[in-house]
Amino acid sequence: MVSPLVDIRIAVAVAVIGAGIFVGEEILSFIIRGIAKRAGAGPTVTRDIGASLRVIALLLVLSDVLSFSGLSDLFTGLTVSAVAAVAVSLALQTTLSNVISGILLFSDGILRLNDNIEYSGAKGKVVRIGLRNTWVKTEEGHIAVISNASLSSGPLVNRTAAERLSKKYAIA
Repeated sequence: MVSPLVDIRIAVAVAVIGAGIFVGEEILSFIIRGIAKRAGAGPTVTRDIGASLRVIALLLVLSDVLSFSGLSDLFTGLTVSAVAAVAVSLALQTTLSNVISGILLFSDGILRLNDNIEYSGAKGKVVRIGLRNTWVKTEEGHIAVISNASLSSGPLVNRTAAERLSKKYAIA
């Protein structure tokens, strides 16, 4: 039989770990959302970033609760989470590639709203930047939806960002 003192210690440990995970998630979310806003991302993108990070933090806390409660030992928890991570990453490989590319496009400042770009025959103005894709309004008035992974792998010609990028990266 477990003493009440041990139960209290477990509850305090779970609470401290959970609070630490959520505080870390909020800090990371604040930084990433700031980068997205500076890049001209809409409010839906920044909301999606925050929601995704909260889900990850919740899963980490749930894993800790199961481990501390004795319902799952550490080895079982790690094994199940590793298998789940592999399954999710394989299922979402393309989506994850586009999301990571979108974050890199935001943080590097390569692409912003209203930039005039050319990619793979599509010329036009950037009207929406999402985590997975970017919308370009062509000269004919059509909308071309281009995945962020494709844009980051190039070749992308940004006709309006030359001055901005040359100052940022000290290009002569």
